[in-house]
Amino acid sequence: MGVLEVILTGVALSMDACAVGMTNGMTAKKLKPSQALIIALFFGVFQAAMPLIGYFIADMVATNFMEVFEKAASVIAFILLVFLGAKMIVDAIKEMCKKCECTCEEGCIGERLRYGKLTLQSVATSIDALAVGVTLRMLQMTEKGLALGLFGSVGVIGGLTFALCVGAVYLGKLIGNKLADKAGLAGGIVLVAIGVKLLLEGLL
Repeated sequence: MGVLEVILTGVALSMDACAVGMTNGMTAKKLKPSQALIIALFFGVFQAAMPLIGYFIADMVATNFMEVFEKAASVIAFILLVFLGAKMIVDAIKEMCKKCECTCEEGCIGERLRYGKLTLQSVATSIDALAVGVTLRMLQMTEKGLALGLFGSVGVIGGLTFALCVGAVYLGKLIGNKLADKAGLAGGIVLVAIGVKLLLEGLL
């Protein structure tokens, strides 16, 4: 796998993380640079870690089980994202009914985006990268191998995800400012939609 192929793979893998990162930005009433970096860091680290894990378990996952493995990953991602999305939708509806405003000092992101929730989002959007790790293991055994090596490849994947997610979070923030109190509802719908997309991609 050449350098360009690794970069394209990293961009492709980062798309779901960027979409979820946008929803985090949309639901933030106040967004500090450090908070945007933390969100992007979570997605970047998990996006790099999953292929690494997949690489090392490749020998334990027979090729004829790969299809089942990929479907299971898509189902898990679907469940996590739909759960998070549904919760966001319910919370948004409750807030719209109460017409309450966030008064916390750190902004609503401190209330809505806890590390546990961010971890679930990161796992859900990166779990399909386990299969990419298995692919990297297979490619390394070919004559061409991996141009950047294992750690170079996963580093590029994680780095691209981090960089793109920073931009996605701020883009989501801009959209959220336009949507005002409907941002949480829109963000929840986006998460559910991404979960359904991942499920269909894994099953079809």
